[in-house]
Amino acid sequence: MDEKDWFLLQSLSKEKSLTRAAERMYMTQPALTYRLQQLEKRFGVPLIVKHGKGIRFTPEGEYLAIYANKMLAELRDTKDHIINMQREVQGTLRIGASIYFGQYELPLIIKKFLELYPKVQIHVDTGFSSEIFDMLLQEEIQVGIIRGEFQWLDQKHLIQEENICLVSKEKINLEDLPSLPRINYRAPKLALKLGDQMSFSLSHAIDQWWYERYQEPPTITMQVDSHETCKEMAKFGLGYAIIPRVFLRPNEDLYTVDLTLKDGTPIKRRTWMLYRQATLKFAVVDRFVEFLQNYELT
Repeated sequence: MDEKDWFLLQSLSKEKSLTRAAERMYMTQPALTYRLQQLEKRFGVPLIVKHGKGIRFTPEGEYLAIYANKMLAELRDTKDHIINMQREVQGTLRIGASIYFGQYELPLIIKKFLELYPKVQIHVDTGFSSEIFDMLLQEEIQVGIIRGEFQWLDQKHLIQEENICLVSKEKINLEDLPSLPRINYRAPKLALKLGDQMSFSLSHAIDQWWYERYQEPPTITMQVDSHETCKEMAKFGLGYAIIPRVFLRPNEDLYTVDLTLKDGTPIKRRTWMLYRQATLKFAVVDRFVEFLQNYELT
C-alpha cells in the first residue's frame, strides 16, 4: 500500500460512497473502483460491501481504513518535522473553521498571515462546529476555530464573543412578545444529525431567557435555517427574531435588544481557537496561534 491507497481508504471511510469518494480524490469512479479491486486482490479479501445507495467496510476493510488514517497522520507529522528543521517558517498549516467564521473572518486573517510568512501553504476546511471539532480530535487539522462550548482538554483561546439580541423592524414592548410572531432559527437537518453542540447550547440559552420571563411558549410563525434569513424577514416587518449581533450591519435600521438573564448575565455566543500544545513545536503552527491571539477582529 502507498499514500494513494491510504487516501482512497480514508475517503471511502468519510464519504461511505464510491461516487463521493472519487470526487474527493479528483478521479473517476471507475478508476477508484479499479484501484480498490487491486487492493482486494492484494489482500485476498473483500474490503467493502454495497449498502443501499452507499457502501460499508467489511471488518478487514475497517481495519485497513484505521491503518490508513494512522499512516497518513504519521506522514503529515514526518513532513512537518522535516520542514520545521529549517529556519524559515514554511510548510503546510491545516486549519478548520466554522462556516460563518470561515466565510467572513478567515480570508482576511489568512491574507495578513501570508503577508508575514509567504512560504506557508494553508489548507482550510469549513463546516459545522461539530465537524471541525471532530476533525481536530482526529488530528486532521492543527487548529480548529469553532463557535460554542465544546469539552476540549488541551489549549484554547477566546477570539470572539457576540451578544445574542432580539431584532425587529419597529420598537416593541417585551411584555407583548408571547403574542407577537417570531421568526425562529432552526438548525439545518445536517447540523442536527451531526449533533451540532453550538446550535443546542445557543437554543438552550434562549429558552432559559424566555421561560424566566413568560409562562407561555413563543408564537412561532416561521422556521428558517439561517440567521441571515431571520434578520431579513424581520426587516420586512414579518415578526421579531433572536440572532447573534454579529449578523447585524451598522447601516441596518432595526430595533435591537441584547438578551440578559434575570441575574444580569448577558447571553453570548463565543468563538474559540482550539489546538494542541504539542503542535506548537512546529513553527508554522506556533506563529499562527500567536498571530491569531494578537489579531483584532473587525
